[in-house]
Amino acid sequence: MTGISGSPPVFLLMAIRRAFGRGSHDRDSRAIDAEFTQAALSHIDSLYGTALRLTRRAADAEDLVQDTYLKAFRSAHQFEAGTNLKAWLFTILHNTFRNIRRHDGRSPVDVDSEAVERAAGDGPSEETPEQILSRRTLDADLQAALDALPEPFRQAVWLRDVEELSYAEMARVLDVPIGTVMSRISRGRRALSEGLRARRARAEAALAGAGKIGLTRHG
Repeated sequence: MTGISGSPPVFLLMAIRRAFGRGSHDRDSRAIDAEFTQAALSHIDSLYGTALRLTRRAADAEDLVQDTYLKAFRSAHQFEAGTNLKAWLFTILHNTFRNIRRHDGRSPVDVDSEAVERAAGDGPSEETPEQILSRRTLDADLQAALDALPEPFRQAVWLRDVEELSYAEMARVLDVPIGTVMSRISRGRRALSEGLRARRARAEAALAGAGKIGLTRHG
């Protein structure tokens, strides 16, 4: 399985540009399209990173991002200038992903409420998840802890703390009420903190155990 971090392949960007280039037919539309395309493609890293976290496979993430851009370019006239283009693109991406899940016969978001509650453990954290994620550089522990979150929490924490969407924008992207968005963010952050502490505690215990074994062998 491909890791959740990474940048979109160059050929994906080229394919999107080629596909959209065939859609312009006159000078005025090409000028408008070029401006919109440049602004839209500036978000390709964020979209690809989110697609990779949703699909867990690089090839599927590439397909999802390409479908997202093709739909966005075809619907460019529907975008309201002055609003958040990034949030608009994320809405298209998540809607496309949900439709794929439905087509495959799977629920768009599978939520086990009891598992969600168990994942949202209580307890203080020395450093909040939003502070950690805001660095945009994920170490192995953080990647693993984020991957281990239930999908609704993973999406909510990532969209809020990394992509910095507002609650209202997230509600439109995820197609859920704002109250649900806020709840998922809160629970997801707590679960992420618990996951990080547990993983680091296990790593420290393993190192301590290895040290004792080394001392015994040389004693």
